[in-house]
Amino acid sequence: MRLRSLAAALLAATSLVFASMAVPATAAASPPTDGGVLTPQVVGGTPAPAYSFSGSLQTLSGSHFCGASVVHPRWAVTARHCVQGRSPSSMRLRVGSNNRTSGGALVSVTSVATHPTNDLAVIGLTTVPSAYLPVVIAATSGPVGTSTRIMGWGQTCPTPGGCGAPVQLQQLNTSIVADGSCAGIVGATEICTGNPGGVAGACYGDSGGPQVKTVGGAWHLVGATSRSGGGSACAVAPSIYVDVPALRPWIQGVTGLPL
Repeated sequence: MRLRSLAAALLAATSLVFASMAVPATAAASPPTDGGVLTPQVVGGTPAPAYSFSGSLQTLSGSHFCGASVVHPRWAVTARHCVQGRSPSSMRLRVGSNNRTSGGALVSVTSVATHPTNDLAVIGLTTVPSAYLPVVIAATSGPVGTSTRIMGWGQTCPTPGGCGAPVQLQQLNTSIVADGSCAGIVGATEICTGNPGGVAGACYGDSGGPQVKTVGGAWHLVGATSRSGGGSACAVAPSIYVDVPALRPWIQGVTGLPL
């Protein structure tokens, strides 16, 4: 999973730019019991279990183009560049499955709201079934050194178009690193995320997907996959994620909910 315009690069490899009614809140999604140990394979991730909140944004024909995180039964967050130029009726979200072609639940997109300056969007959904718990938005993303996990259906090889999106979700353990490691980062609203071993990280098709950390035994959302640092190739350098907790006030304004 490298980063650049992760979704756009699936269609245009030269691009570097990697949307109501209140429903009662549900319990926090718990981490799968995999021991938290991952070997390098997202580029460099490993096949992942199903996460109740992780979604594959798709065309109506089922083609994956971005990831998303369900934060409420009627709302999800993704990258702005994933949904720009797309109407709600042209998209759907498969949620709660580690297979982008089957399982989980298919949910229609009802609305799209894009942040005016940051690479973040909120998408309205028809109700996600209660079996698929939303992820809690973290209080803060955390300091340098915070352990996180990223996941997505982006390329598992660094060459644009060199391999298609995997059918099974991929995941990778990483951590927050100093902003200075990510050229072009907006420090107040973005997160610089490391690339383990210099060869692992998000890639084309991972855009919009979750970056999470554990808090009290549950996953909390800290980031949404945005782009590579300084336009570098997938996984060869730290990548940039939108800091979702930092944009909580805007998300609350869109949804009308105290997320």
